[in-house]
Amino acid sequence: MKETPRFGRRMALAVLPLALCGLMPAAKADATLDRIRERGKITIGVIVNGNSAFGSVDPATGKPVGFNPELARKIASELAVQVELVPVLPTNRVQFLQQGKVDLLVASMLLTPERTALLDYVPTPYYRNGGTAIFLKRTGIRRWEDLRGKSVCLSQGSSYAKPLTGTYGAELKGFKGMAESLLALRGGASCVAAVHESLTLNQLVAGDPEWRDYAVLSEEVDPAPQVAWVRKGEKDTAAAVDRVLQRLHGSGWLVGLEARLDLVPRSPLLVQLQQQYVGKP
Repeated sequence: MKETPRFGRRMALAVLPLALCGLMPAAKADATLDRIRERGKITIGVIVNGNSAFGSVDPATGKPVGFNPELARKIASELAVQVELVPVLPTNRVQFLQQGKVDLLVASMLLTPERTALLDYVPTPYYRNGGTAIFLKRTGIRRWEDLRGKSVCLSQGSSYAKPLTGTYGAELKGFKGMAESLLALRGGASCVAAVHESLTLNQLVAGDPEWRDYAVLSEEVDPAPQVAWVRKGEKDTAAAVDRVLQRLHGSGWLVGLEARLDLVPRSPLLVQLQQQYVGKP
């Protein structure tokens, strides 16, 4: 019985730190959104890939233009902060985000299991597309299976690499970006086809006289949603951007952006998401 008071005191001392921990505020898992608000600016990586409809550099101003840059500016405006657009390529966009050079990626990155192992993403997509192959008409290519055993140019880090090799048996040659890949195709020595986002390649063969001797496949490879990406664990940032995207869908802003930039064919996903989120406060 004499030991009971000392035992009781020891138990009380052992429990005290746990009780104090319960009174302390929980550590935030995502400090990025706080930093964005404190400095009044968000840094967003946007794709600048040759003549991509989703993002390129305006030669007159040197500024990023296209679907992704316009959307990035709008996201910043909706968050009531300034924006710094950082041009990225398929070869470096993941590293730019992981290394903290940007807070967010709006960079034509399709949602794939491999990427979700490295990064977190904003749940609501802002576009959907897949890849297509562009080639000289005289090559006689009619379907994806015709690429088996042939050299195909594409951007390094492209999600289209996996189906091209695994499903269709193509031999790949990776380049820094779309511009370099298409230049290699035009040169004729490196590859018989190039595979990139279908929207841009369809626009090339439909409207650019320099590509009148080329054709594209009608069937897309690896179609998937385009989403915005954040670093692992940055749930607060992802949630804030997700609310913005839902409002932009519901208000028709994204459908309007697609029309203003004359992106064809039109994306059925944008119409679907506008109907889903119409009236979003």
